[in-house]
Amino acid sequence: MNRLLGWWRRIPSWQLTLAAALLALGFLIAVQLGTQGARVRYASSERPPLLDTANELRQAQGRLEERILALRAKISAAEGGTAGNSALVQQLNAQLADARLAVGLIELQGPGIIVRLDDSTRPIPLGEAAADYLVSASDVRDLLDEMWLAGAEAVSINGERVVVTTALTDIGSSVLVNSSYLQPPYLLSSIGPAGLQDRLTTSAGFLDFANTRVQRYGLQLTFLAAPDVVVGAYAGTIKLVQTRPAEATP
Repeated sequence: MNRLLGWWRRIPSWQLTLAAALLALGFLIAVQLGTQGARVRYASSERPPLLDTANELRQAQGRLEERILALRAKISAAEGGTAGNSALVQQLNAQLADARLAVGLIELQGPGIIVRLDDSTRPIPLGEAAADYLVSASDVRDLLDEMWLAGAEAVSINGERVVVTTALTDIGSSVLVNSSYLQPPYLLSSIGPAGLQDRLTTSAGFLDFANTRVQRYGLQLTFLAAPDVVVGAYAGTIKLVQTRPAEATP
């Protein structure tokens, strides 16, 4: 025992440290090899289902490509089948353009007027409602109706195109037009035939509006005749309620 202890004491310390490090390294390598073996077995067991899925996707892609080619062939045959197809396409395109124009999906420009309507700057007398001195949705709507009656062909309010589905609603100090919250001043840009401003300002409805709102409460109303008024396209969503695809006829 004494001889063994003496031999242990004669071993340099760096050799003991190196031996311990090599022992730990060997243990880590053994653990890693065991883990990789498990991973390889797992990957091998998962491979067949993945290959089956890839083959199914490849077959589905092939069927879709065949269908695309078949449809292209049908389209080519339909385009070259009769001499009247070109005229039919032109007619359909013209009808589509008219429909887009009718629902306000096309930007327009031409001679017209711009009407500016703003809140009153008068001091509010004691006992009167402050809201009476502000432009409301009802004011904009009344002025808009008179512009249509005077012959306006297209109108926008602060850039928002007015179409058949447009509604004007008071939301706090702003007016909701389509889906936009507009603030005063309100610019009503309209395109129409010559004499549009004269017909507007001499109509009975406009004169009543001028007396009850402009003169009574001091709403600011000005006109600008312009040779090239731009009315933007409607940018909202068109909802189809009663429509359905037409049945094909032989």
